[in-house]
Amino acid sequence: MPEAFVRRAAYDYRTLKPVVFEMMEALGGARIRKKSSVLIKPNFLLPARPERAVTTHPLILRAVAEYVLDRQGRPFIADSPAVGPFRRLVREGGYREALQGLDVEMKAFSVSKKADIGRPFGAVELAEEALEAHVVINCAKLKTHSQMLLTLGVKNLFGCVIGLKKSEWHLRSGVNRERFAQLLVQIHNRIAPAMTLIDGILALEGHGPGKGGSPKPLGVLVGSRQAVWADAAVCRMLRLPPQRLPTLAAAQQLGFSIDPLTLSGDGVGRISLVLPERVPLSFGPRRFQGLIRKHLVQRPVVAVPRCKQCAECVSFCPAKAVTLSGKAVAFDYDRCIRCYCCIEVCPHGALKAAETPPGRLLRRVRERLAN
Repeated sequence: MPEAFVRRAAYDYRTLKPVVFEMMEALGGARIRKKSSVLIKPNFLLPARPERAVTTHPLILRAVAEYVLDRQGRPFIADSPAVGPFRRLVREGGYREALQGLDVEMKAFSVSKKADIGRPFGAVELAEEALEAHVVINCAKLKTHSQMLLTLGVKNLFGCVIGLKKSEWHLRSGVNRERFAQLLVQIHNRIAPAMTLIDGILALEGHGPGKGGSPKPLGVLVGSRQAVWADAAVCRMLRLPPQRLPTLAAAQQLGFSIDPLTLSGDGVGRISLVLPERVPLSFGPRRFQGLIRKHLVQRPVVAVPRCKQCAECVSFCPAKAVTLSGKAVAFDYDRCIRCYCCIEVCPHGALKAAETPPGRLLRRVRERLAN
């Protein structure tokens, strides 16, 4: 039966450690054997201080690593950041200090290995360490996401696609959110994490998952043996129909059951986040969709005073739709596929998704007619 655990918690290590240990036991920690190679997969999107709520909090990783060591496993922490040197992420996020004194390696994924994730995608290059670890512990962050609404447990495993290979898959999925969500679920299935822990003590709302979002204290940890169930638990607490989260909809189509879902623990209750506005990425007759997408569909925009022209968005954009221009970046909306990678990787929080005025008017008319 689908089951998830929700516990109240704070970033006070004296009280956090026993909560994490208890949850790890409940999630099947007995799978960690003596000398087992245990990958702890955090959300290491980009360099950010813990109070920005962009990455998994360092104290969560310390508690999980201590648990693995207590079971005589061999933990290592690894991810593939979208932006910035790994050493800067470690320094700015306070990870080195948090893990001081523990026998745990921390590194960036560097070697890919082809793995068959099933039709229609076939072989996908994934981090070798994630494929070969005896146990994978998925330590996600509770954040909003401009393209996929929320980035939780399932989407966190996309970090096992190394570097710019991520943008290639965004380009191959194009404007089809459902296809990209299916890719995420099938990558999750291939990695097959033994347990998922979602850090929602300090979450991120608004124009996440990067520095364009706003930190929101929720004070909860959510865990499950299945990432899909953990994600479904977050949706239930948000009073969000699971069909609205593309990865959950895709998971159900691929055979995952989330009903009935049992939630237990002292943190079960309603939570709230400001979610990004999600609008259709294409509509109308096929012959006019390019014109419609250019003028009527939500798109990334830049806050000129915040833009430092660092060119991170330029280098990461899978569609090559972003260029440096004058005092800020500029977008070619004919080429833009609305993956919002630019918003995700912007280290200055200068980008957000916004509807055009004609698009907003048209959407309201369509919603009124539909009602």
